[in-house]
Amino acid sequence: MKTLTFAVACLLFCAPALAESASEKMGVNSALGVSPSTSDFVTEAATGELFEIRSSELALKQGDAATKNFATRMITDHQETSSELKTLVQTKKIDVAIPDAPTSSQQSMLDKLSRLNGADFDKQYRQDQTSAHKGAVSAFQRYAKSGDNPDLKQWAEKTAPVLEHHLQMARELDRQASK
Repeated sequence: MKTLTFAVACLLFCAPALAESASEKMGVNSALGVSPSTSDFVTEAATGELFEIRSSELALKQGDAATKNFATRMITDHQETSSELKTLVQTKKIDVAIPDAPTSSQQSMLDKLSRLNGADFDKQYRQDQTSAHKGAVSAFQRYAKSGDNPDLKQWAEKTAPVLEHHLQMARELDRQASK
């Protein structure tokens, strides 16, 4: 009985943290304009960086000229912001583990991309980039507005315009392909 009571107490104690993470993953926080927690923000930013880099590496191998040009820029920019995030977390002693792999959803997207070729690849890559950057812009803007870690908040504020520009570039790339 004591074990059951302890387990229930642990669940109740952890529920707010789990709920916040679930809300962020499901997009509820984004829809409500609620800032992600520091842990959620770092995780989302880091996995987003990984997805951008890995999908763009595929695009360098499988994409058309315009897609490769865009992918080159994504790799350069996201390697830089990924490095900045890692340095910030380490130097400011932010107690969050930085993931070293994309989320399972992102990995599924990468797996799908790796099986495509030609116009099918380019179309999917462009759609994925637009979608990924929409989510990143939302998370960065929300954290920049009301995040709870001042150093990460400043970094999010500085990085959000870069991601907004990437979103504009992805949309333009998609428009050009549709012509």
